[in-house]
Amino acid sequence: FVPSSLCIGGSKRQMFLALFVLLGAIASSDAFYLPGVAPYNFKQSENVDLKVNKLSSVHTLLPYDYYSLKFCKPKGGVKSYSENLGEFLRGDRIENSAYEISMLQDEYCKVLCQVDLRTKDVNDFKQAISRQYHHNWIIDNLPAASILDTDQYVSTQYVGYPVGYVDKTTYELYNHVNIILEYHEVEDHLYRIVGFYVEPLSVKHTFSSEWNGQGTAPALTSCSPTKHLSYDDIKGQRQKVAAGKVVFSYGVEWRASEVHWASRWDVYLTMNGAVPDKVHWFSIVNSIVIVLFLAFMVAIILMRALNRDISKYNRIPTDEEKAEDREESGWKLVHADIFRPPQEYGMQLIICTFFLILFAAAGFLSPANRGSIMIAMLLLFVLMGAFAGFTSARLYKTFKGKQWQRCTLLTALLYPGLIFAVFFGLNALVWSYGSTGAVPVFSMVAVLMLWFGISVPLVFLGAYFGYKKDPIEFPVVTSNIPRQIPEQPWYLQGVVTCLLGGVLPFGACFVEMFFIMSSIWMDQYYYVFGFLLVVYVILAITCAEITIVMCYFQLCAEDYRGGGAASSPRGLLRCMCSCTALYTFPAESDMSVTYALYFGYMGVISIGVFLVTGTIGFFSCLYFNYQIYASIKVD
Repeated sequence: FVPSSLCIGGSKRQMFLALFVLLGAIASSDAFYLPGVAPYNFKQSENVDLKVNKLSSVHTLLPYDYYSLKFCKPKGGVKSYSENLGEFLRGDRIENSAYEISMLQDEYCKVLCQVDLRTKDVNDFKQAISRQYHHNWIIDNLPAASILDTDQYVSTQYVGYPVGYVDKTTYELYNHVNIILEYHEVEDHLYRIVGFYVEPLSVKHTFSSEWNGQGTAPALTSCSPTKHLSYDDIKGQRQKVAAGKVVFSYGVEWRASEVHWASRWDVYLTMNGAVPDKVHWFSIVNSIVIVLFLAFMVAIILMRALNRDISKYNRIPTDEEKAEDREESGWKLVHADIFRPPQEYGMQLIICTFFLILFAAAGFLSPANRGSIMIAMLLLFVLMGAFAGFTSARLYKTFKGKQWQRCTLLTALLYPGLIFAVFFGLNALVWSYGSTGAVPVFSMVAVLMLWFGISVPLVFLGAYFGYKKDPIEFPVVTSNIPRQIPEQPWYLQGVVTCLLGGVLPFGACFVEMFFIMSSIWMDQYYYVFGFLLVVYVILAITCAEITIVMCYFQLCAEDYRGGGAASSPRGLLRCMCSCTALYTFPAESDMSVTYALYFGYMGVISIGVFLVTGTIGFFSCLYFNYQIYASIKVD
């Protein structure tokens, strides 16, 4: 378990260099992804299904069913498509729509339906527009991007399109959409869809004659039947959100494209170059500089101060020193207290996170397969329970624990129980608002079965093998009575060590953390898992290095609690948790449920970061202490 030396030989340096080069190659490569579904080849005039997903807003974090607003429903009734567990946990609800689209057949200002808005419907639409809810459409497993025209500019959004907009004090509804579909011909008369855009417009439709909404609609006089409606063509009034009849219409435009099917997600993932790769390379370079700086500090400690201390402690005292009976000082003085039991660990989360990022970087978790990352995270977490049980049992036995049943139960139930309690409470809150973000009962039961049916037994299995292993033999004997700790200088107090222990690791990963939080809370895609894998490894190295530095300083001050093996680096963790929780709060919300959802789930994420970085810090500190106390003679 504990290597015999701190020295890194030539072969180990070569292995480390090879690993770093491999990680860099992963980060810089333009690897394809495994799309989760096979490409579908359409024939000319074949029906193309347009599916609708939830209505969502980054300002409320509460998704709603698409037909909770009075949109046109399909003639045969609304039908739901089968979804996986990950989609249910994300709040996705995918249903059919009334739009009729055929391959390579353009449509011009085709009437979809006419609805009669009542006072309640008007209020619902106004509330959705004011809270910036947007549509989420899907064609051939490709989400819709939107092209928004205004008097000042034309912009492109890559996650859905808005329900409407507010012009000064007037609410206006997007009741017409130009559906732009890009296709690529793969064989003769066989085509693949490689692009999906929606251009929403607001127009007050008028007919050539009266229409009650039944049967075939008469010709529209508000748009041409031979050309696609554009923003400049709208001469009359916009469609205001008011009680009365509203006509929904659409057009379909097919465009040939040179983009291949395997590359059709690139425009969504890169936001059409909105976030250049230089930003991520800056993050990598910044992290490497921090690692090198900390490595230099560790080298100074190990090569100078620590060698000097070891030589002083190991040299034979002179007759004068024996006569004076001089008392030892420094970190040797706490040798009988340094190996006291730890209080926290998160081996299950470390391994789960590493393999999740690794599989995503390799391309196995595709954005085309919705919910795949959520499912992979759940499965990896429950499967890694064996490692958690083994680690906790081995350490508990090493530190002479007696209540092994309690230790194993806490390992299996404490952190997962906290997650489930927060999840269940917030899910009940979301359910009270009638949101599709509320996980159904059967999905909740499936999560519980994964926990109690797989994770808990694996924790006990790992604990069984952990207790069968021999305990780790420490080089010094721990005393029964803890030593009194002297008063610490100001720079080793709690607040200062929080800043010193947390700022550098946070600086090593804050750029990637920003993009990850944006993907979670701001409806953006995250795809640079190769960069994330490198940053994850760098974060682990940074945590280990800063822990060793803080450990040595506090041991020299005769404090075995904050820097010794008895405790992980709390300063590092608290700063990381605080910065994580306050990083990307969705502002401009007037709903208390938004605050509860954000800070509730961010609290769980922060505790996860706490456990991951704390475990890395603990084991690096344990390794460091083992080596230095094995190098000195203790009476």
